[in-house]
Amino acid sequence: MVDFSKMIKTDRSTRKEDKFEGTFLEYLHILQEHPEVYKLAHKRIYDLIVKQGMTSVHTEENPRLRRIYGKDTLKEYHFFKEKFFGIDKTLMKIVRYLHSAAMQGEEAKQVLYLVGPVGAGKSSLIDSIKHLLETSEPIYGLQGCPMHEEPLHLIPKHSRAAFEEALGVKIEGDLCPVCRYRLIHEFKGKYEDFPIEKTDFSIRSRKGIGVVPPVDPNNQDTSVLVGSVDISKMDLYPEDDPRVLSLNGAFNVGNRGIVEFIEVFKNDVEYLHTMITATQEKNIPSPGKGSMIYFDGVILAHSNEAEWNKFRSDHTNEAILDRIVKVEVPYCLELSEEIKIYQKMLKSSYFEAHIAPHTLEIASMFAILTRLTPSNKVDPMTKLKIYNGEEIIEKGTTKRIDIIELKEEADREGMTGISTRFISKALDVALSESEYDCINPISLMEVLLREIKEMSISDESKKRYLGFLQDTIKKEYHKILEKEVTKAFIHGYKDQAQDLFNNYLDHAEACVNRTKLKDDSTGEELAPDEVFMRSIEEQIGVTQSGAKGFRQDVTAYMFSVIRNGTSVDYTSYEPLKEAIEKKLTSSVRELSRIITKSKVRDKDQNEKYDAMVEEMKQNGYCDHCCNVILKYAANNLWKD
Repeated sequence: MVDFSKMIKTDRSTRKEDKFEGTFLEYLHILQEHPEVYKLAHKRIYDLIVKQGMTSVHTEENPRLRRIYGKDTLKEYHFFKEKFFGIDKTLMKIVRYLHSAAMQGEEAKQVLYLVGPVGAGKSSLIDSIKHLLETSEPIYGLQGCPMHEEPLHLIPKHSRAAFEEALGVKIEGDLCPVCRYRLIHEFKGKYEDFPIEKTDFSIRSRKGIGVVPPVDPNNQDTSVLVGSVDISKMDLYPEDDPRVLSLNGAFNVGNRGIVEFIEVFKNDVEYLHTMITATQEKNIPSPGKGSMIYFDGVILAHSNEAEWNKFRSDHTNEAILDRIVKVEVPYCLELSEEIKIYQKMLKSSYFEAHIAPHTLEIASMFAILTRLTPSNKVDPMTKLKIYNGEEIIEKGTTKRIDIIELKEEADREGMTGISTRFISKALDVALSESEYDCINPISLMEVLLREIKEMSISDESKKRYLGFLQDTIKKEYHKILEKEVTKAFIHGYKDQAQDLFNNYLDHAEACVNRTKLKDDSTGEELAPDEVFMRSIEEQIGVTQSGAKGFRQDVTAYMFSVIRNGTSVDYTSYEPLKEAIEKKLTSSVRELSRIITKSKVRDKDQNEKYDAMVEEMKQNGYCDHCCNVILKYAANNLWKD
């Protein structure tokens, strides 16, 4: 039995011990011992992200990443690693902004603005940073201050240089009107007696995290941003008395933390003018006739591209545009990363159905195909594979398509297409409609077809999307399925593939080096087997004239892999892997076709069929989806 009473008491005791209530003098002693307690907002958030770890990934050591990013060095921040996929460059830009701002560069005076299509993850990125801030160590603030401001603001300007030297910090900012009034009238200017408390960050309690939703253009009240004058106190105090101020606006609440603007450009420009002083001067207007109030916070804003383009096109908005650091958040364009997005979504749901192999892969393929810009250089599926870092041989030659060229001809790629949200909903529909608590690529494609037909999009886009499902993806799935069935059919598939790989590599190396092979059994020296090598190369369209170049590429690549200390197998070089798999597939295709399609099998065929089913089940299929997949294969893969 769990002792809930003990759990509650322990938690309450821990929180009580963590509380601090003392004077400014006590705070100074704490700060002297721990100077890191004093941090401005950008520095605090940057440190929180970096504290969770960062790994520099050198693409030269990873062939796949090198094909995607060239010789760039990627930085993987562990905080984002399990939450966001396929947007490494975007994440690096966000952290770079925070790093620059933490060092009090120009970007400390600018708004971080995320722009991208719906469902790309803009809100999720900002939410994750807000929740990260909630995990921060409590900060020290002036007790009773509506803005939880930094206690060092109490120190008079003429004394700050001496305190800065003694504490080893640079003091920035000034007291808010409320605390200034209290210092003079309650404490008679004795700032060393001003009470200090520990406070934390909380979205729910509006402590250090302010949120500004889009406001009705006909009723835009700046009190949402900077607070208001409490009219209930106007009879008690003079108009310019700080005690009439109600500092509960987003900038007041978000001081020392974050202010988020949701769909920022849906608001009128006049409403956003507070941003200008909040960024460049780090001051916000006081309600009524009060003086400006110091503000230290990270301003995060986001909206879609249409709103951005509309706002940017008006030259009168230059003052705000000049204070914005724009970071694009596109859709993911890497297949392997897109799959991880749906795996994460399904893990966080309550669905417990079985998901057949390649189901999420097919869903991800469709999503990415809709996001890619058509190219004259490659077909859509080839482009998808190139963007996923796969090694591609195009039109029977060893010419490699340059990913940089493809990206240069499509500057807005990833900013349009089907959202992850749409695919996620389709997966939910497929799961909820499943009678056997199992979904597979076939049932998912049926749901996607139905959902696309019901979408409110242009006829041209609808026709294009349906073409991907009914033609491009269907053909690709047939290739995957044929390979899958063949793998299950061939006993010891990997061993046979590896044997073919080793054999080909020996012959190709001898051919390139113009040497002979030594027979292990007889010791006889033999010339490279041209017929054997061509039987593999032809599987991927390598011509006779291109064979020499292909063999040189294979051997050079393998030697480079070995030099880097990586072991090689038949999957090491994508084109050769594809050729070997096609060779194996073609050698058993007819037998697979007969056994899969046959309704009446003899004893030997039944044994082979049962062994194939058992192998597929070990590879992730359940009884139901295995049955559906094999029936589909019989009716679609090997038509007479």
